[in-house]
Amino acid sequence: MRLTRVLTLALVLFGPLLQLPQPARAAGEDDRVAKLERAVESLSFELDQVRKAVDDVFWFQRLGDVAEVDKVTYVGPPNPRGEETYGIANERHPFKVHQYVFVPKGLDRARRHPLIVLPHGGVHGDFGTYHVHIVREMVARGWVVIAPEYRGSTGYGRGFYEAIDYGGLEVDDVVAGRDWAVETLPFVDGKRVAIVGWSHGGMIALLAVFDHPEKFAAAYAGVPVSDLLTRLGYLTEEYKGYFSAAHHIGKSPYEAVDEYRRRSPVFHAEKLRTPLLVHATTNDRDVNVVEVEGLIRALKAAGKKFESKIYQDAPGGHSFNRIDTPYARESREEIYRFLERYLGR
Repeated sequence: MRLTRVLTLALVLFGPLLQLPQPARAAGEDDRVAKLERAVESLSFELDQVRKAVDDVFWFQRLGDVAEVDKVTYVGPPNPRGEETYGIANERHPFKVHQYVFVPKGLDRARRHPLIVLPHGGVHGDFGTYHVHIVREMVARGWVVIAPEYRGSTGYGRGFYEAIDYGGLEVDDVVAGRDWAVETLPFVDGKRVAIVGWSHGGMIALLAVFDHPEKFAAAYAGVPVSDLLTRLGYLTEEYKGYFSAAHHIGKSPYEAVDEYRRRSPVFHAEKLRTPLLVHATTNDRDVNVVEVEGLIRALKAAGKKFESKIYQDAPGGHSFNRIDTPYARESREEIYRFLERYLGR
């Protein structure tokens, strides 16, 4: 009660002052504030590049005992939002993409070996050393692994970040990474290529095999984003903002239903021609299991043969079989056994 009386008295005494007009900003102040905000944003991108450079060093330190680690640059389709520069039309300027390459040490390069394409997850995510134990397990099987840092990934500056094309040209970037490896690494068998992804990476894996079945012998999609229309109905406004941003789709699902359907695997299930394994868990707080259940129903309705498993409240939720626990390793062994049926070693 005492606190209430004090607050009431304060409002009576000082309330009128709060209604006084604020002094006008000096001429040009708004411009200076806008420039400062832009500078702060730019600094955050620069810090991301520093973090990425540091993490790259750790790749060599943590995998150098079992793999030859490299990072290469190749090209994907031009950025449709790019501009003519120095008289060179944008369509004549392919988009540069970075990619990690992991080759098992002691690999017999006189023979051809399976290739794993491993796109990372996350809107504006990146392929970090969080994945070390997974790459280690793959190279131990004699598989060459590549991890494309497709457009929109974090750690390569503002321009790369804002070139995001979720479910669109980013998929082409990943497929171009696959083609680079097959064409450039003579010890890679182009007929034994699998794509493996979780979450957003799982969505990319699905769209890649739907559109390019001839380029992949098998696919794994773990907790895959499957239906953007459903997804944006249950996630936050901040998350929705990634898609409606001016440098991305620029419209909400209500304004561009067909555009969001085009980027959602559930609406392309009839295209499946590739052996596929799908995993999900009922306690996923990122990709709700209803998305993956919808994908499974769509694949069955299209008469497709595939394998799937929905775990019941798997420890770790969304990342349940990416973490380093016995439960996770057992699940990954199931993935590797599936892949070996189509890739061998």
